[in-house]
Amino acid sequence: MMTVTQDGGPFEFTAENRAEADKHIAKYPDGRQKSAVMPLLWLAQRQNGGWLSREAIEYVAGVLDMPTIKVLEVATFYTMYNLRPVGRYHIQLCGTTPCWLRGADTVLKACYDFGLEKGKVTHDGRFSLIEVECLGSCCNAPTVQINDDYYEDLDYQSMTRILESLARGETPPPGSQRGRRSSEPEGGLTSLTEVDQ
Repeated sequence: MMTVTQDGGPFEFTAENRAEADKHIAKYPDGRQKSAVMPLLWLAQRQNGGWLSREAIEYVAGVLDMPTIKVLEVATFYTMYNLRPVGRYHIQLCGTTPCWLRGADTVLKACYDFGLEKGKVTHDGRFSLIEVECLGSCCNAPTVQINDDYYEDLDYQSMTRILESLARGETPPPGSQRGRRSSEPEGGLTSLTEVDQ
């Protein structure tokens, strides 16, 4: 992943990402290539160290022959796009009702006690924390997304263990932190436990 300076700088897709961008653009009929704006922004963000600089947004606009403001409208609407630099481990904490009812406030407290602040990158550049709307994992609430991985069924202790593991450079196993598989009920399956042949 190519990284630019924290204040932005010239941006252009790598040859590999340009080829990937061309594949996305080719999915749309003539005159509809602008529909590829979301995957191109995602490629630009990944190449740019996890965030979209002004230059990256302008570059995507140029590739798609779109007004820059239209690309910026997309980038500011979705929380999947970061308009400021993020940490190596970008933590997105779900702040919607199901997660809060199941203890997201204790998960947030674990982050705060670890020295994280919402909307800021730690001094060492290792962590950043934001609160987002629904991550779509309500059955396994509370949930955080760290980079591309979901960590579910969290509480204060499990979130602290995850942060400590990341700080050591380890990758904690994603998924349920209570051992559930997928979104099966807590305590194990109670129905559909046998397969008829």
